[in-house]
Amino acid sequence: MRDTPRSAFPHLLALPTRWMDNDSYGHINNVNYYSFFDTAVNRYLIDRGVLDIHKDDIVGFVVETSCSYFSSISFPDVIHVGVRVAKLGNSSVRYELALFRNDEPLPSAAGHFVHVYVDRRSNKSVPIPQAVREVLAGLQT
Repeated sequence: MRDTPRSAFPHLLALPTRWMDNDSYGHINNVNYYSFFDTAVNRYLIDRGVLDIHKDDIVGFVVETSCSYFSSISFPDVIHVGVRVAKLGNSSVRYELALFRNDEPLPSAAGHFVHVYVDRRSNKSVPIPQAVREVLAGLQT
């Protein structure tokens, strides 16, 4: 996904970096990239009314994630997280994400993120709720 432009992502979320995100090498520490992915996906679901992290009986658990790094990001850069759905299954969804630094046209990092939907009480896999499925379908490319 190194050469994937912003326009390939149906949703972009701007996130400011923080001073504390930098590591001793002067760039955003790798662990924060996963937080940016998680924030973008969950913010999208919350904003569309299909995720209530405190009350929902069915929730998405992260079961797989990866990230490839292409160029550095540092405070005070603004990150634009591109989000799209690569695969929408019965009980899981695979997101593809990219982090764009400031106004750069190509990503500084890209990866994927898989949610499996589960019953919160039993932790057993369940079908993705229809309302969530409809929202996720809007991210398919």
